[in-house]
Amino acid sequence: MVSHELQLNKQLVGRAVEPPPGRDILVIGSSGAAIVLKQKDVPRGQLYKVRKYIAVVAAAVALAVLPIPPALVERFYSGRFYPPLQHALTSASNRLPVALFDILLVSVGVAWLAFAIRDASRAGLLRAASRIVVRSTVWAATLYLMFLTVWGLNYRRVRLADKVPFDASAVTAEAARTAGLVAVARLNALADRAHAEGFEATAGEDRALEDAFTRALSGIGLDPAVVVGRPKHTLLDWYFRRAGVDGMTDPYFLETLVVATILPFERSFVVAHEWSHLAGVANEGDANFVGWITCMNGSTAQQYSGWLFMYGELARAVGARDRAALGASLAPGPRADLQAIRARFLREVNPKVSDAGWRVYDTYLKANRVQEGAASYAEVVRLVLGARLPENPLAKTP
Repeated sequence: MVSHELQLNKQLVGRAVEPPPGRDILVIGSSGAAIVLKQKDVPRGQLYKVRKYIAVVAAAVALAVLPIPPALVERFYSGRFYPPLQHALTSASNRLPVALFDILLVSVGVAWLAFAIRDASRAGLLRAASRIVVRSTVWAATLYLMFLTVWGLNYRRVRLADKVPFDASAVTAEAARTAGLVAVARLNALADRAHAEGFEATAGEDRALEDAFTRALSGIGLDPAVVVGRPKHTLLDWYFRRAGVDGMTDPYFLETLVVATILPFERSFVVAHEWSHLAGVANEGDANFVGWITCMNGSTAQQYSGWLFMYGELARAVGARDRAALGASLAPGPRADLQAIRARFLREVNPKVSDAGWRVYDTYLKANRVQEGAASYAEVVRLVLGARLPENPLAKTP
């Protein structure tokens, strides 16, 4: 029988130390309290398990707080380790029509609940609660380490603005207004041809978008050898629609997940954005930029999808008077499509769910070294105004 004793030991918190004979072993609870296991009462196999749990939690905490130079992440993780892993995982997950992320989510939830019920039926309330807390902490640490290994460290790589020719002086309110006028002109010119071409989500359409994606990555200076994800729907679709989320990249199996109800003319940009994440572009603003450049390299319908997105970003970046002027300049076709996007948003999004979800996501991004948090999505305007690339139609190249 194992005896338990709660005690706060500041010298041992977070350390996996080999205890001297006869001394106790410390297991840290999530609240900062500690469960002390009497070494003489703990079987040898149990001692190994306790040390392993401490090591996993300590490794997760260390990787969460220790700074890693972006140049090292870029060179060794994003440049060498991640690409072959992405090829293998996305190629494997593409073989299944269902989202492996859903299977993982359900499996972990069912397993956690089953163990919790077992603990509650076999032990007293306090002991069951302590086991559940320790297990939850270890599982969370394990999932976090998996997240960082498979994809999450890309958040710490060098940002696009620091990799491509970038002129910060070009990022001005006047430049945003001018870019908005360009977006209006392109939407008006492309709308009829794009609708005539069609926005069907076919295998041929996805292959054309994949070719555009490869050209975009090459033009930006990123590795073009990326296995693109097969767009899939997810069990989280209900939540995504109410939270105002159009898509997600599964960070464990590197899948592309899209909301079932996105409109046909939204799809190309949403898919290209998620493929940018598969390319290791984790920052949302950077992924928006790569997704938009992808659409600019694509068919008429794909270009139109990209310009619909960019118009919305630029309209939010200018003042109210300029925003009204941009809207008044839209032709009936683009205006109707933008109204349809807004109608979908109003129909599906629950403000309370959306606000709560984006607050959580803002915290998640900041915890992953994205200082702007959810506001990083809007960083795409800064990139399109300042990035001096031939592929960027909104910036003059040298």
